[in-house]
Amino acid sequence: MLRLTLRNLLARKVRLVMSGLAIVIGVAFLSGVLVFSTGLSTTFDSIIKGSTPDGVVRATGSEEFEGGYSGLTQQSLSPEVVDELAALPEVDRADGDVNGFGMSLLGKDGTLVGGTGAPTLAFNYHDGPNMAGDEMLLLTGGSWPQGTDEIVVDDAAAEAGDYEIGDEVTLLAPFGTLERTATLVGTAEFNGGGTAGASLLIFSTEGAQELFLGGKDAFNRVSLTAADGVSQEDLANAASAVVPEGYEAVTGDKVAKESQDAVGSFLDVINTFLLVFAIIAVIVGGFIIVNTFSILVAQRTRELALLRALGASRGQVTRSVLFEAFVLALVTSTIGIGLGLMLARGLAGIFRLVGLDIAGETLDLGTGSVLTSYVVGIGVTMVAAYLPARRGGKVAPVAAMRADLTPERGSLRRRTAIGAVVLVLGAGCAVAGLQGAPGADAAWIGVGAVLWILTIAALSPVVGRPVLIACRTLFGRVFGTPGQLAGENALRDPRRTGATASALMIGLALVSTIGVLAASMNSSVDDVVDEQFTADLLVQNTTFMPFSTEVGDEIAEVDGVEVLSRQQWVSGLLDDERVSVAGNDEAFSRIYDLKALEGRAVPQGKEAVVSTSAAKDLDLAVGDEVDLEFAGGTELAVKVAGIVEDSETSAGIAVPLSELASAGLLRQDSTLSILLSPGADAKQVQDAVEDAAAQAPIVGVYDKEGFAEQIRDQVNQLLFMIYGLLALAIVIAVIGIVNTLGLSVIERTREIGLLRAVGMARPKLRRMITLESVTIAVLGAVLGLALGVLIGSLLRYSLREDLTSLALPWGQLVAFLVVAVVVGVLAAVVPAIRAARLNVLQAIASG
Repeated sequence: MLRLTLRNLLARKVRLVMSGLAIVIGVAFLSGVLVFSTGLSTTFDSIIKGSTPDGVVRATGSEEFEGGYSGLTQQSLSPEVVDELAALPEVDRADGDVNGFGMSLLGKDGTLVGGTGAPTLAFNYHDGPNMAGDEMLLLTGGSWPQGTDEIVVDDAAAEAGDYEIGDEVTLLAPFGTLERTATLVGTAEFNGGGTAGASLLIFSTEGAQELFLGGKDAFNRVSLTAADGVSQEDLANAASAVVPEGYEAVTGDKVAKESQDAVGSFLDVINTFLLVFAIIAVIVGGFIIVNTFSILVAQRTRELALLRALGASRGQVTRSVLFEAFVLALVTSTIGIGLGLMLARGLAGIFRLVGLDIAGETLDLGTGSVLTSYVVGIGVTMVAAYLPARRGGKVAPVAAMRADLTPERGSLRRRTAIGAVVLVLGAGCAVAGLQGAPGADAAWIGVGAVLWILTIAALSPVVGRPVLIACRTLFGRVFGTPGQLAGENALRDPRRTGATASALMIGLALVSTIGVLAASMNSSVDDVVDEQFTADLLVQNTTFMPFSTEVGDEIAEVDGVEVLSRQQWVSGLLDDERVSVAGNDEAFSRIYDLKALEGRAVPQGKEAVVSTSAAKDLDLAVGDEVDLEFAGGTELAVKVAGIVEDSETSAGIAVPLSELASAGLLRQDSTLSILLSPGADAKQVQDAVEDAAAQAPIVGVYDKEGFAEQIRDQVNQLLFMIYGLLALAIVIAVIGIVNTLGLSVIERTREIGLLRAVGMARPKLRRMITLESVTIAVLGAVLGLALGVLIGSLLRYSLREDLTSLALPWGQLVAFLVVAVVVGVLAAVVPAIRAARLNVLQAIASG
């Protein structure tokens, strides 16, 4: 049996290669994602550990603001504190750190370098070691900065800015004087793995103090190196005894763990996003495997019956088919793992383009990635092949003597009944989500959607029958006999047709679901902008970070600008809950009208207004006294003066702009809102405002339509990325259709020969095969698009507080249907040519 199984594999190489491609693609994407994920984590872990000292003295509560912009504070540590720390017997050395945030580097051509993906990090240089005892930074060229006007940048930033050592570089400061210059004296990178796409701006200590502390001889933080034999815990405990109020001493391990957790949440989103598509590719590939082995077993009915007649048991026949599947899975999984490594490097290249650089040496096949890929690839294939293998074992020996080897098909009643129950169960989950069952509404609907998709895939022979009949009728009228025969062929074995269409159905269901959500999001953005965007122009950083007030000062002098309102947004803490705080100036209420539900909509002095959702989440009411805490432990005590409707123009908590400065935050602008003078030419004023803001390429000037378009562009970028990944499922579906048609041509060799003998020309035969393929593709498209629109509409309803409008992307849906027809045509090319080339007499004599 083993020798016979191996001979069967070798005899059916072409048949199995097509189904093997589905495994190769699925495993390649899975393996690639795992390798990429590991490389991504390793890169950041190396950087974090390579840049963290044994201990750190920092502002109290700094870790609670990770992941949100908390503003720049005036809080600092004096050199005397650093000297006192260095004098402790547990401390080998103490180095003062000066860190800046929001600094930007401009290239020689005036364009922004970096800043759109990984951040730009600005800090002072010292040669203090990391927790491993090595240097934190590696000099790759030139020398370290010494004067106040000298700078070192990373190699990638120097190359992107077209700078060489000795050049004068241009910087944009986040506060105070906007444009600064410095002389490039060297290039460097982190010791442990490049920069991961971050841009490094390294100054001398005096230079960093001049930029970020107004020239004051002070520090934001202190890096501690433990004396020989002193643990990190003992180091932190000793330092805690001398640090001033508002600061804390923590171990390097704690700092590294916090950084890894902060980065990990971001990396988890990327990895989960990619892993979902890998799983989709594997599942879609599983449908192809089931279909392929079902056809192969049906075509080998006589062969399997002869084996039974010669004494092979049911178990031997079943194991024989499963062994074929195992060998196929082993070979194709191995190929897929190799391709996965190439895919991981391709993904790294794509992410490098958007500013996230992954160290190349970390992208390697690890034991975990290889084992997981083999387990999934072999496991999915074996599970998919099990039912066809079992069916093959049940072939009776007497079948070897039958002239008609068409396998008997059982009734679909049982499948339909079970499917109906599962569909109702899925509907129940969806209704539970819509009715606000415990947990996330979208999660309940998601569970129902998964049940619907898998069940419709199983019931496609039943629910898809009207589509098949409609295609037969349409093609028969348009293309005559070839069209009629194509429709009959698709209806002849609805199980096979439905299983083949299911792979395409899954891909298009997901694509159309995302399309509905994206269209609804864009429509909701238009509604919000139209309703709440009452400014004539808006000025914002392209990365939504704050910028120097100097930009607003220049714009305020532009003729035609009647009202200029400034806002500063920061993260704060209220009862240990992260909150978004907006500082609105006095002109804000002249442009935007926040609707007060209780109290007043405009805060005065030590007051705040709170949005409805924030009041609900934080349990706040008019008259409550609250203490807002900002980075460094500074606080702002305010009284709730009013509850207002949620608005995109202000934060959950809004206070007068002047009060943020009283809390120790340096003045910056996050948003500038502009009203034009009556009668002013809008286009001319916008051009003048853009000229005034041109000194800061980090900001953009938008009118109402431009602002909405900017947001839509971001949504569409994500949408196109998702479409690109889901294209994998479409590719696998094409392979499935090609495979099914190819096997079908082999199965119908005699029938094709008879058609040719009675006068069907080769072009008509090719047309028949092509129309059969198109029928399968249209079935998958119709079922997938219908499911996708339903699921997308339900998900939109569950997110109705954010997605206020439902929009169906009719143009995209029609395009998807056209793509399905094209897929059908392309998938039929090889099988149609093969069928047309069959020798008529040999075809009639086959079987």
